[in-house]
Amino acid sequence: MLKLRVITALVLLGILLPATFYPNPLLFSAVVFIFIIAGAWEWGRLNQCSSQHALIVSALTALLCAMTAYGDVLQYPLPLLWSVAGGFWVSSSTSLLRGGQARWERVPRAGRLAGGIVVLWMAWVAVSQARIIGINFLFSILVLVWVADIFAYFTGRKFGGRFFKEKLAPTISPGKTREGAIGGLTGIVVISLIWCAVDARYMMDSPSLYSYLFQIHPLLMLVAILFLGVMSIVGDLVESLFKRSAGVKDSSQLLPGHGGVLDRVDALLPVLPLAMMMVTL
Repeated sequence: MLKLRVITALVLLGILLPATFYPNPLLFSAVVFIFIIAGAWEWGRLNQCSSQHALIVSALTALLCAMTAYGDVLQYPLPLLWSVAGGFWVSSSTSLLRGGQARWERVPRAGRLAGGIVVLWMAWVAVSQARIIGINFLFSILVLVWVADIFAYFTGRKFGGRFFKEKLAPTISPGKTREGAIGGLTGIVVISLIWCAVDARYMMDSPSLYSYLFQIHPLLMLVAILFLGVMSIVGDLVESLFKRSAGVKDSSQLLPGHGGVLDRVDALLPVLPLAMMMVTL
């Protein structure tokens, strides 16, 4: 299982890294587009769609992304879109995590499918615009999510249950601990400070997300990245809620050893549009 997981990760890196560093950002957008379409198919299957209907969900997502690219929308700042996206993520995720599986299952399936299409489209637009801003900026967002996840995992394994008896979200994801969440947030504070120091010392292709915020005020950067760290945890929990409702462990088996595309990008779905909101407002 570990060998398969490593092989899949290496293949994905072999695809994504050259696309990321290619001078024209459109290649990166095109590669991510494929993953977003696969995620849309998974979303249809998670909502009990037949294979044919899940393909329609993918096609609608592809059409929305293609129209955005054709209209040259990616080249323009979209403060209104990102403000709406940020408000949507905060309000809807708060409602879902408080109401749990029962609240989610009361949402009509058409509403679920439409919401998933819009969320995946917003993530594609956000990550494409982040790459247009610069590779350093893009990686600073991605690494924030990865560090939060890695620090949370190892902190949870080492200290889980020692300081808090209650789990983070026992009815949704029993394995996640409060100690792990604190460890993840601590990790992103550390990486943000290191990243700002590197940005100040070396000439990068673009400022990182951290430098953007630090230049306004260091305290703003701290508050903003902690908020993004919390939302990365929220994205993970919300997808766990969806999978629990569907009665599955993984969103699919498209990525051997890793599960599905949605399993890999769940924490990024809220963080990407929220990060774009912070730099466009």
